Amino acid sequence: MCPDGDDNESQRSSRITADPDLEDDDNDSAYGDEALTETTSISSWIRDYRVENGRTYHAFKDGKYWGANDEEANQHHDIGHNLYLKTLDNRLFLAPIHSNPSQILDLGTGTGAWAIDVADLYPSAIVIGTDLSPIQPTWVPPNVRFEIDDMESEWTYDSNIFDLIHIRGLHGTIEDWPALYAQCMRCLKPGGWLEQAEYSAQFTSDDNSLPPDGGIAAWNNVGPECHAKLNRELQVLETMRQHMTNAGFESVTERRYKWPIGPWPKDPALKQLGQWCRAHIETGLENWTLRLLTSVLGWTADEVRALCATVRNELRSSKVHAIHRMNVVYARKPGSAR
Repeated sequence: MCPDGDDNESQRSSRITADPDLEDDDNDSAYGDEALTETTSISSWIRDYRVENGRTYHAFKDGKYWGANDEEANQHHDIGHNLYLKTLDNRLFLAPIHSNPSQILDLGTGTGAWAIDVADLYPSAIVIGTDLSPIQPTWVPPNVRFEIDDMESEWTYDSNIFDLIHIRGLHGTIEDWPALYAQCMRCLKPGGWLEQAEYSAQFTSDDNSLPPDGGIAAWNNVGPECHAKLNRELQVLETMRQHMTNAGFESVTERRYKWPIGPWPKDPALKQLGQWCRAHIETGLENWTLRLLTSVLGWTADEVRALCATVRNELRSSKVHAIHRMNVVYARKPGSAR
């Protein structure tokens, strides 16, 4: 179960002790081959993906999102889904929704893994997952519907219809967070819940073990530089609680976690979590940066891949105790649930 109180929260977000017996192995691989998610056709033009530097990107609203939508990116998303599950003690969300929801919305559904799992958990609920890319599997529970949509466009959903709206991993992608939260507020039922989980886009450590120069230091600088040029909020994990409060939500609750990157923690559970986190990072490095750095900062693809390789090697060192911070915030729309 996920921590419900401040004591547990403090324990989860406290300093992680490194394993002193872990040997440095630059060739260590923290993950195996996970099942990849197949893609599905919506229409020919939507699947006429843009190809850049050997990666494919969404065709609908071309350029809106900087991440790829190929099999490597899909594997990254599926690993991330498992990482969130392990962090939250196999809970799909933390918001205390009622036991019989009728409609649930997943924004930026990606491969649809979360939406599918929620649909299995609540077979009587209609679960809608939206994304810019049609990369969701064909065979899904009958109560799941996937839609190709831009969540920042005006929603066509009726007001007061969703019991839960779920957001995860959208840092650096949204131009107007207050407008998005306002749409969530309108479409949630009175008493319905909004939940958002975001992780830090930059690497930190509790023991100052990050190299002062090199790939990680460069990475921590170029991300904010890119998103400042795009006028998009990168570290939304630090502001989403206030955003929800400003939007009029009530019972705003925040849970804070740390993701160790690699198997360096002494604690066995955190060691396993670190392996999943490193798998998530290593499948995501190029996905996060290739389009951004080439299109926004004018880097070459070779320069981006060289940076990713350097970051990967630094993170694989047992002497580097890198972490990602991850926060979950959930909040309720005023009014009584029906």
